[in-house]
Amino acid sequence: MKNRILFSIFCLLTISLSAQTNKLSLDNGWRFYMGDVPMPAIKGHENTYSNAKAGKAWGAADPGFDDTEWRLLNLPHDWAVEQGFDSTENVSQGYRKRGIGWYRRNFKVDPKDRGKHLELQFDGIATYAQVWINGTVVHRNWCGYTSFYIDITPYVKYGDDLNNISIRVDANAMEGWWYEGAGIYRHTWLVKSNPVHIITDGVYANPVKMGAKKWVIPVEVTIENSGKANETVEVESRFTDPKTQTGVSASTKVVVNALGQAVAKISLPVTNPDLWWVDHPNLYQVKTIVKKDGQLLDASSVNCGFRTIKFTADSGFYLNDVWMKLKGTCNHQDHAGVGVAIPNSLWEFRVKKLKEMGSNAFRCAHNPPSKEFLDACDKYGLLVMDENRNFNASPEYQRQLEWMLRRDRNHPSIILWSVFNEEPMQGSEIGYEMVRRMSAVVKSFDTTRPVTAAMNGGQFTPLNVSKAVDVVGFNYNIGTYDRFHKENPTMPMTSSEDVSGLMQRGVFVTDKKKNLLASYDLEKPSWGSTHRVGWKAVDERKYMAGCFIWTGFDYHGEPTPYEWPTAGSNFGIMDLCGFPKTAFYLHQAQWITDKPILHIAPHWNWPADSIGKKIKVMAFSNAEKVKLLLNGKELGEQTVDKYEMNTWEVPYQPGTLEAIGFKNGKEVSRFKVETTGEPAAIELIADRNNLEGDGLDAVPVTVQVVDAKGRVVPTANLPIEFELTGAANIIGLGNGDPNSHEAEKGNRRSVYNGLAQVILQSKFLGNGSVVLTAKSMGLKSTSVTIQVKITESINDVPAVFPKFTISNGWRLSPFSVVKPDPNQDIADNDMNSWAPVRANQLQDFKEGNFAVYRARFKPYAAQRNNGGQIILKNVTGKAEVWIDKKLVATKSGFEKGDIIAVIEPSQKEQKISVLIETEKGTKAGLGGLVQVMEKEL
Repeated sequence: MKNRILFSIFCLLTISLSAQTNKLSLDNGWRFYMGDVPMPAIKGHENTYSNAKAGKAWGAADPGFDDTEWRLLNLPHDWAVEQGFDSTENVSQGYRKRGIGWYRRNFKVDPKDRGKHLELQFDGIATYAQVWINGTVVHRNWCGYTSFYIDITPYVKYGDDLNNISIRVDANAMEGWWYEGAGIYRHTWLVKSNPVHIITDGVYANPVKMGAKKWVIPVEVTIENSGKANETVEVESRFTDPKTQTGVSASTKVVVNALGQAVAKISLPVTNPDLWWVDHPNLYQVKTIVKKDGQLLDASSVNCGFRTIKFTADSGFYLNDVWMKLKGTCNHQDHAGVGVAIPNSLWEFRVKKLKEMGSNAFRCAHNPPSKEFLDACDKYGLLVMDENRNFNASPEYQRQLEWMLRRDRNHPSIILWSVFNEEPMQGSEIGYEMVRRMSAVVKSFDTTRPVTAAMNGGQFTPLNVSKAVDVVGFNYNIGTYDRFHKENPTMPMTSSEDVSGLMQRGVFVTDKKKNLLASYDLEKPSWGSTHRVGWKAVDERKYMAGCFIWTGFDYHGEPTPYEWPTAGSNFGIMDLCGFPKTAFYLHQAQWITDKPILHIAPHWNWPADSIGKKIKVMAFSNAEKVKLLLNGKELGEQTVDKYEMNTWEVPYQPGTLEAIGFKNGKEVSRFKVETTGEPAAIELIADRNNLEGDGLDAVPVTVQVVDAKGRVVPTANLPIEFELTGAANIIGLGNGDPNSHEAEKGNRRSVYNGLAQVILQSKFLGNGSVVLTAKSMGLKSTSVTIQVKITESINDVPAVFPKFTISNGWRLSPFSVVKPDPNQDIADNDMNSWAPVRANQLQDFKEGNFAVYRARFKPYAAQRNNGGQIILKNVTGKAEVWIDKKLVATKSGFEKGDIIAVIEPSQKEQKISVLIETEKGTKAGLGGLVQVMEKEL
């Protein structure tokens, strides 16, 4: 009972933090421009001087830049997938234009947040990015796959004064030889916390087994203090078993210096927890709070799983001391229709498809994945080889590696850290020295998981990277497995990449002239193998921990073995939409043992001139024997070959081709394919029938063409048009055809061999029914209804869309006892006579009762053509407003008030001068924002 009371108190403390700490989405309301916005040439004394100062930016990085005509969109966003196909663009990147793009967003910060720690978080931008906050460069990111976190506390403006984020993205900078997308393709956040807070990714709580049923969670908590004074705080962590509501907690005190960090170390003993398994991925939480004098300052909750991993040189991999073969796939991070801007729910969809195939492992190729993907692997039980992108031991790239380790090391799904893929220096002393250093970085963050490297050669040179890793990874090189094991009997081994089999969904005749590849598991590149050969080589060698097949899903780009017009890969076990190819059923039969598996290929829709001709038929089964029948007539029974599977040559006759699986003489499975009728109707099948109305949740909808009996027509290739009503958008379309050049955005897409996919995403604050309708000439149309559930609380930062604010570049003349000329010229090289000031801050008129404010501004689009109005808020004192030496407005009283003046159309930069008159010794001037607006009608 005492433990339950303590737990309740702990939860109340954690809940009470919500008023102090928030992680708010910045995904909505970005302005985007496709193309570069050149920085103007810097000339003249004044411009050259100001160019070197903080807060001064030019072009699209200027907070006052006119972006009103830019496209408005929400993140995540991949602009490359929106482009058409172009044969002159990079083949490996999928013949898509990448280029340069700009993003801008404005937001306000409540004055109540003054004193808090404010941090911007970008989960992923492809590729190189430069970030400005309010005109100051605050970050340059050199990897499209690493997140970055920016402390913006020093730069933030409060109240009605706007904060501006400007980002220039250079996607011409390629890091890989596959489709990488372009733009801000992962989530963005604004995090508000107490000055004394747990840093982002600052809690490490990975359980370690100590005995038969005894575990310990060594918790490390990194505390940062952005405040002005040193602080002594108490850090408390607690583990609770949700089944019993009992647990254990411990605490310690640390001193955190101002603008410094400290690490609190806590040990939590745990007895007999439920273990994390691939089939039963039990997850727990460790909750941590930071207090001072009983006051809660910060809190964090991280998932953890209790499991042990072990790689041995003689028998491979063990999970929780149980031997297990790794049945893995390698995958890039793009999907049909959305490119790399994948919604969170689509990660779960892809993980579940891999689990359905019988896979238990995943290699992130060749970069850190999204954190949402790793959460899905934890949730559904998929083991992960986490891989960094760049092979480099220099400080910048070690920083990138450190980020990956800190962010990901709590995930129980991760079993291996991979430091590179197929590097030319892998067989050299240079490669060895680099890996030795990178491995040391890994060990400094995590000693519980081994380090590997994906080598495609060099393992037999006198000094190579295999001497600096814990598990040696082999990319292909099947013929060297035994030699390496014999010569290095103490070194654990795994396939880190193999197979590269080639096939296209629904295609059963290879035609090089049409860039087609049959799905009989016969096609392969020179370096690869078929799926059957690759799995056999690993499965027959117990010392091999397992395999990671290239790839689980097709991906944009790298169109091996063909080039234009093929624009996507053919390696996938599934196509780009996640529709299974025959390799899917092959691996189901090889990898699944707890339920019957049976599938036959090909389809049974062949032209009339094929009657009597022999068609190759394959059966994929985990039964002992398979019998094949055509129109009820037995064609023969075969003992199942668990590696090669079974084949027949069957003279074609329309009708029903059926297979029956037997075990111990009893029927255990049955599967058939039929000759269908002509296409008659469309069917829509949603992966889920509901969506969260948060503007983020998404659902894939399968589109299939069926005959009059409702059977999918596997040879149908017809155009479909979609209509959508309700609180959702179509964010992507695909059909898995690597040779298709149809747009992946819009409302039209053809089915490819009977199937296509539409991805729907809820609208922000959406609610109600969404109806998707599919139509095609000559076919019966159909609709599917999906419910969008209103989300009670969406933590986001509202976007603000001002016309134009003159917030930067104000200067104030010397105070005067006599009225000065408001339009007096300032020498271009005079940086000192007039002081830089802010427009929303009153001045002390102690040395006179006159002064002039001066700034320059460029007209925004509407003003250039139609003129506008300028609004000066909270002006204190008498005032004259001059624009380009023309008096446009006056204010006669000393009291605070607004001034509104009409602005004539102009195409050039304009100068505004505001003469203030007040009583000497009082505060006066521009007390609020100065904004340029459209004319009121």
